[in-house]
Amino acid sequence: MKSYTHFTLSERNCLQQFLSEGKGVREIGRLMGRSASSISREIKRNCKDKKRYNAWWATSLYIYRRKKCVRKHVIRPDTKLYIYILECFKRFWSPEIIAHKCKQQGFIVCCASIYRALKENRLQGLSRKTALRRHGKKYIGNRKKCNTIHPVHTIYDRPEIVETKSRIGDFEGDTVYGGIGKGCAVTFVDRKSKLLVGSIAISRERNTIRKAISRAFELMEVPMPIETITLDNGSEFADFLNIEKDLGTTIYFADLHSPWQRGLNENTNDLLRFFYPKGTDFLSVSEKEFQKVIHLINSRPRKCLGYLSPLEFLSKKCCT
Repeated sequence: MKSYTHFTLSERNCLQQFLSEGKGVREIGRLMGRSASSISREIKRNCKDKKRYNAWWATSLYIYRRKKCVRKHVIRPDTKLYIYILECFKRFWSPEIIAHKCKQQGFIVCCASIYRALKENRLQGLSRKTALRRHGKKYIGNRKKCNTIHPVHTIYDRPEIVETKSRIGDFEGDTVYGGIGKGCAVTFVDRKSKLLVGSIAISRERNTIRKAISRAFELMEVPMPIETITLDNGSEFADFLNIEKDLGTTIYFADLHSPWQRGLNENTNDLLRFFYPKGTDFLSVSEKEFQKVIHLINSRPRKCLGYLSPLEFLSKKCCT
């Protein structure tokens, strides 16, 4: 069966011509390949007056009705859904997370509707640039050909249990740089629970990084054993043997220029970059303020955890 299509201007011109020649509705339908009911409905809806049919007038009426025939926005101001979405964005959640949480609250909305509302500036005080952490970001590679780290253990030496993510305590780590000479942050993420651990470092000097790593794990929100740590090959981790002794763990190094081998840590650092974009002066960021941001990220629901936050996931695991 042929699918239904709207009348075009050329079809309306033909219809006007046939009507002026005195042809009947059924005959016009056969000539135009349309059903008689479609011809009759077109004439009744779009006559300039009850007697005359004009193709241009009919097309104008059609366009006018089409513009009025628009679905009402699901996300409208002064509704409970609108207020709830704004509250979720204040927690820096993504549209996908917000859409899932809305369903749990009894609201019917998809993440595409939330993205559309942002694009059309229908959420007060929010835009794609301010609410979406990846909007407009460009990646500029900086590939060094030398490796300043001479690891004892590589990623290929890790126990199989690390790959399966079946236990807590296996961390991926890296540094988040600020501006030149403006300090950095060290971050570690548990592969199973996605719990973020971190601290501020005033420089990338090896001893400073070592102290910052020890402080980061001392400030960990949920105490857990440190089974393994997987790092990249940055020169700031050159004192890894002493770091192993400090934490009582084993450090493994990923391949050179292979961030996907620590994908969880890279993704979590991207979350952190929402609060501390490139060029941030970490020297002016207090440890207390930094830990508040870490708590905010650890309270963020994750799709891979069934939309539980890392803190909720660990609390449920401890209770079972």
